[in-house]
Amino acid sequence: MDGWSNERAAEMFPMVFEGFVVVLQVTAVSGVIAILLGLLVAISDQTAPFWLRRPVNWIMQFVRNTPLLVQVLFVWYATSLYINPEWTAFVVGSAVLGIHYASYTSESYRAGIEAIPKGQWEAATALSLPRHRVWLAIILPQMLRRSTAAVANWLIAMFKEVPTLFAIGVLEMLAMVDRYAGLNYTGYVEGYTIAGLLFLAASYPVAVATRRLEIRLAKSNF
Repeated sequence: MDGWSNERAAEMFPMVFEGFVVVLQVTAVSGVIAILLGLLVAISDQTAPFWLRRPVNWIMQFVRNTPLLVQVLFVWYATSLYINPEWTAFVVGSAVLGIHYASYTSESYRAGIEAIPKGQWEAATALSLPRHRVWLAIILPQMLRRSTAAVANWLIAMFKEVPTLFAIGVLEMLAMVDRYAGLNYTGYVEGYTIAGLLFLAASYPVAVATRRLEIRLAKSNF
C-alpha cells in the first residue's frame, strides 16, 4: 500500500466532499423524521389508547435493540423485492435511519414529559383546560426545553451513522473513497483521513454548542 500523497489527497477531495454533501442531505431528511416521529411516539405514549400504545412501544423496543445495519439491509431488500423496487437507496436509507433514531428521541421526549411536576397536570385539570391547550401551552414547551439537548446529541450520533448506508449503495464519503481506490488501487489512507476530518469539522462545533446548551438548561429554573 502506498504512503500518503498530497497530490492524491487533492485529487480525491472533490469526490469525498461530494459524498459529504450527501451525508448532510441524509442527516437533514433523517433528522426531520427522527424529531417528528419521536415526538409523535412520545405524545401517543401519554394520550393514545392501550391497544395502540402497546404495539408502538413494542416496535420502538425492537428498533432500539437491533443493529442499524441489519435494519438497513432488511428494509432495502424487502422494499426492492416486495414493495417498490424504484425506491432509491437514499430514500430507503434516510427513512430507516430516521425511524431508528426516532426510537431514541422518543425516549428523550418521554423523559422530558415525565420530569414535568404532577402539579402542572393537576392545575390544568382544575382549570378545565382543553386537552390540546394543555399540551400546546403547558406540556410541550417544558418538555422541549428539558429534552432539546438530549435530542441534539442523538442527532449528532445519527450524523456519524450515515456511512452505514454505504452497505446499500448510498454514495456518501466512504463509498466515494471505495470507488476511487477501486479504480486506482490506492487512496484509502488519504480518503479516510479526509472523510474523518470532514466529520470532525461538522460534528465538533455542534457537539460544543450542544454541551453549552445542556449547561445553560441545567442552570435554568424553568
